[in-house]
Amino acid sequence: MPPLTPSASSSPSVASRDAVVEALRAAGCVFAEDEAELILATARTPGERATMVARRVQGHPLELVLGWAEFHGLRVTVAPGVFVPRRRTEFLVDQALAHAPHASVVVDLCCGSGAVGAALAASLGPVHLHAADIDPAAVRCARANIAARGGHAHEGDLFDALPGRLRGRVDILAANVPYVPTGEVPLLPVEAREHEPLTALDGGGDGLDVLRRVAAGARSWLAPGGVLLVETSERQAPDALEAFARGGLTAELAEDDERYAHVVIGTRVR
Repeated sequence: MPPLTPSASSSPSVASRDAVVEALRAAGCVFAEDEAELILATARTPGERATMVARRVQGHPLELVLGWAEFHGLRVTVAPGVFVPRRRTEFLVDQALAHAPHASVVVDLCCGSGAVGAALAASLGPVHLHAADIDPAAVRCARANIAARGGHAHEGDLFDALPGRLRGRVDILAANVPYVPTGEVPLLPVEAREHEPLTALDGGGDGLDVLRRVAAGARSWLAPGGVLLVETSERQAPDALEAFARGGLTAELAEDDERYAHVVIGTRVR
């Protein structure tokens, strides 16, 4: 996967640019000018441009309209029905690199598009990379994004999807689990509610159902000194830390106020 670079498509006329901006602004897109530039740079034909604008006006997430998302300096392919990687999750990648800078075995659990695994592999260099998700569409998308890094994508429920030979060998276990409480899913932006899979959003009653399952099973998959990293909310962090501790991990919380990101980090003590 190449670093993020502008498309080589030809520059559209000022008139067409203004028309795209006007259409996006009328649809309520706050950053209409920026979005117009991305659409115009990505579209290969006038017909494709018109289709992309129409989909965006109808409320489709910009990343799904473009077919890619920018994440940690990479252009990550995304597809309809697949969770779009959030920029705040780049903080999880940064924390993984800081805690395990020499990792050789990396697992991206609940991988969605595989963005986290791809970003880790891009920064670490050659690694044994595995990604897993319960959603077949996500697995197909992740496979496309990590193939160039020699990665392998697996379909299944959490650890059940992973090859047994990884047990006790994982240096970085990144799990971007769903953590929205069930009762709050209807409050999410319409782009997420209508265009992303519920399995990637709904974390159960208090939002921590999947996190608890991951924390309970992670230790046996981690290498000595290996780390588990999970994104959560500020409100959920104390309960998440407790779940990590119950799973036999030394737990800490990392926060990034600028991105409003909260990552719980658990280490298997050597």
